[in-house]
Amino acid sequence: MFDSLANKLGGVFDGLKKRGLLREEDIANALRDIRVALLEADVALPVAKDFIEKVRAEATGEKVLRAVKPGQQIVKIVHDALIETLGHENTALNLNCPAPAVILMAGLQGSGKTTTAAKLAKFLQDKQRKKVLLASLDVYRPAAQEQLEILTRQIGAGSLPIVQGEKPLAIAKRALQAGKLEGYDVVILDSAGRLSIDDELMNELAAVRDFAHPIETLLVADAMTGQDAVVTAQNFKDRIGITGIILTRVDGDARGGAALSMRAVTGQPIKFLGVGEQVDALQPFDAARIAGRILDMGDVVSLVEKATENIDMEEARKSAEKMQKGSFDLDDLLSQLRQMKKMGGLSSLMNFLPGVGKMKSAMAGANIDDSMLKRQEAVILSMTKEERAKPDVLNASRRKRIAAGSGTTVQDVNRLIKQFQDMQTMMKRMQKMGGKGMMRSLGMGASGELEEMAKKMQEQTGDALGPNPFAPGGQLGGNPFPLLNKNGKK
Repeated sequence: MFDSLANKLGGVFDGLKKRGLLREEDIANALRDIRVALLEADVALPVAKDFIEKVRAEATGEKVLRAVKPGQQIVKIVHDALIETLGHENTALNLNCPAPAVILMAGLQGSGKTTTAAKLAKFLQDKQRKKVLLASLDVYRPAAQEQLEILTRQIGAGSLPIVQGEKPLAIAKRALQAGKLEGYDVVILDSAGRLSIDDELMNELAAVRDFAHPIETLLVADAMTGQDAVVTAQNFKDRIGITGIILTRVDGDARGGAALSMRAVTGQPIKFLGVGEQVDALQPFDAARIAGRILDMGDVVSLVEKATENIDMEEARKSAEKMQKGSFDLDDLLSQLRQMKKMGGLSSLMNFLPGVGKMKSAMAGANIDDSMLKRQEAVILSMTKEERAKPDVLNASRRKRIAAGSGTTVQDVNRLIKQFQDMQTMMKRMQKMGGKGMMRSLGMGASGELEEMAKKMQEQTGDALGPNPFAPGGQLGGNPFPLLNKNGKK
């Protein structure tokens, strides 16, 4: 998400940073380019105008014109303006009412409303330990109720039994009664959608709202529809009174204009982002983190949270001990590959790292992507236990057999073995260096380029990023990608 906007803004800022001193004319030209970038990213015109005026008011002051590094000061001003536009406050779900708290899901057909209802239920179960009941009020779309029932079964939440021919308002009444009698903390009502907004849809929603008195009425909007999503949000706000927005399919939206416009146009907060098809692919919205991603500052906090949630800490500890002893084998490398896949793969992880926006095209050209991880996993799985424990026995005939068994080439097998041998060499070197030498080696090893980029971004944004996460002792410590050398190649 925001790739298009990030690339265009990056170009504008690169031009500003090359100048030692900025004139008012330079700032005016940069603001014009930023305005064009916002409009091309599908940001609503009124929002783009207000954004530019906020930046202009700060950027044309003496503080910037006489700053030692005015280009970097502009980046900080734009960063702050993005956070203000997206919403200073990160509004959590309001469940402060007698149980069960009712959440009404609204939106147009095709926005991912039913899937999002299940994602939200899983989030509440896993993160807030809530007992959740889901009920489908969609009696119009074929198999809509059955779809929610299947999803509910997958996540282990409660599902209201389907009664054929029952009307939406009657279903809502039965859901609330079941919620009270069976001790549920939250009842999620998945309302019906339409291909477009009409009076029938709004009247039906209003009737359910007036009966259920939901503590939250959440609009589910497809980010890929751009300005249509903004118009839809405004209509639902005016006629139903939404309390928050969930943007879906943000992983497929390179422009991001809907996210920037929604908060400003409706005055209602974006509460969650749908970032994939899996039932756990729902993230609480955080304006500061999103602003950091747009300006290629990364989102290290989210990366650390993702690692904490997905990585088996006991397994990671054992791998670290084996590395220190120099007994790391291909089974351990396979474990690392699988841990990386759990975190979303290389492409997902790169989105969180600071200063790597410009490396994405280079990585694509070098065929460094998630398919590489799959090939390497297939190669290791085609080996025998002995071969994984003792890679030195892998002669030419064995490598041909492994390539045939994994559907790869001998070159792929050779490349993986070479990477593994390089890792072993590095570990032996670190053993001789001791603890401090080990951290120093990790800091300037495979992540050398990333560390330098993080340092540069740190200089450009002042204290906005906090300490360099790749430096020794930083949040990410050393090399987050042991399969990449310091030239960013396989």
